[in-house]
Amino acid sequence: MNLPIKFEEKMKALLQEEYEEYIKCYDEPRLYGLRVNTRKISVEEFLKISPFELKPIPWIENGFYYDGDHVQPSKHPYYFAGLYYLQEPSAMTPANRLPINPGDKVFDVCAAPGGKATELGAKLDGTGVLVANDISNSRAKGLLKNIELFGIGNVLVLSEEPGKIEEYFEEYFDKILIDAPCSGEGMFRKDKKMVKAWEEHGPEFFAKIQRSIVTQAARMLKPGGMMLYSTCTFDSEENEGTIEYLLEQYPEFQICEIAPYEGFCPGLPEVSRSKREDLSRTVRMFPHKLHGEGHYVALLQKGEQPKEENEEQTRQRRIKSDRIAKTGVRKIPEELEAFFENVGWDLEKSRLEIHGECVYYMPEDLPDVRGIRFLRTGLLLGELKKNRFEPSQAFAMNLKKEEYRYCLCLSAEDERVVKYLKGETLDVEDLVSQKEKGWYLICVDEYPLGWGKLSAGTVKNKYLPGWRWQS
Repeated sequence: MNLPIKFEEKMKALLQEEYEEYIKCYDEPRLYGLRVNTRKISVEEFLKISPFELKPIPWIENGFYYDGDHVQPSKHPYYFAGLYYLQEPSAMTPANRLPINPGDKVFDVCAAPGGKATELGAKLDGTGVLVANDISNSRAKGLLKNIELFGIGNVLVLSEEPGKIEEYFEEYFDKILIDAPCSGEGMFRKDKKMVKAWEEHGPEFFAKIQRSIVTQAARMLKPGGMMLYSTCTFDSEENEGTIEYLLEQYPEFQICEIAPYEGFCPGLPEVSRSKREDLSRTVRMFPHKLHGEGHYVALLQKGEQPKEENEEQTRQRRIKSDRIAKTGVRKIPEELEAFFENVGWDLEKSRLEIHGECVYYMPEDLPDVRGIRFLRTGLLLGELKKNRFEPSQAFAMNLKKEEYRYCLCLSAEDERVVKYLKGETLDVEDLVSQKEKGWYLICVDEYPLGWGKLSAGTVKNKYLPGWRWQS
């Protein structure tokens, strides 16, 4: 593989006697990773039903290698059930190493296509709130699909500049993850187009963007909160240099230790201007040290700022607390109430929002986000039509089989599963009586795929057209 001479010289200086070992990695095949969605299934249960041969990723408890040259997990019904996400192994590290507690308010700043956000949402397990953002609207649409596929409903999906988001969320979040836009040096082996992109926009270009993002994010983090910064590059300006810049601007932050693994290398204080020793607590991942493409990870905690609050600051704080969105309905619509007689949830009126025909179930304590570009606020339950409620695809993915009264369960080997995922009508006379009718949750081996409308032994397909299986 032809690498830029400037890049090779930089890596020789960085790795010194390890450089030859590193460069040999470019002759090795790329690695493929699968991460189990623990919101839907435990690792133990997934291993019992997995149709693929899997090998554990040693530093990721729900991550596995698979042979991507011979199997396609994205073409299996379990993928459509949201049981796993396909992700490069070292890229699983940031979300894995950011500690998440029940009820946390979590922000994934550069979230598309959703590899980190889906893991953060799975760790929240329906509690707190996940705010996932990507500045690109087209990428944010893919992000929303992956979040909904994973069954994550306590969510706000944005497509906005971090600087604009800061106006709404100052000192709001308990945890923030920044997998920053970078020069992508760790992706050269996986994606050769990244080499050309590096030559067009190198580390200097991205370092400026990263420093803007981390300082904006710092102001959105609560005192005592934790922030994880990561890149998929090896460049010292983008890695240690960006953390050094953050600490200069906000000295109340401190670098935390990251749960170790034998293949992790300490950050390099010597490549920074200040040579500050605590940069060694950050982690560098190299492909010649572990089975992954490469990453940089830094975990930081924001300390308390001892400051006296003047009258104007007190007034501004009270204004912000008044901007918590006022959600809720006085009365649950009859059509929705009738549908929920078959759902094992206790609907809280205070969390329901109705906009036109659409019904949303909102996370608690969200600020008023009017004026910000968003793709989704909360879980879209469905739509109120004339005298009826039609449930959404996102709602189906958020349910467990035991939470809905009427289910049709097919095995992964049943040819009707793929027919359903292609949008076809199903004959299910062998599973139900002729009298049965209404909305059914279609499942593969107990895991929901979507909705169908049953009548006279036939299921009218209600699977979301934009999600259909492409042959």
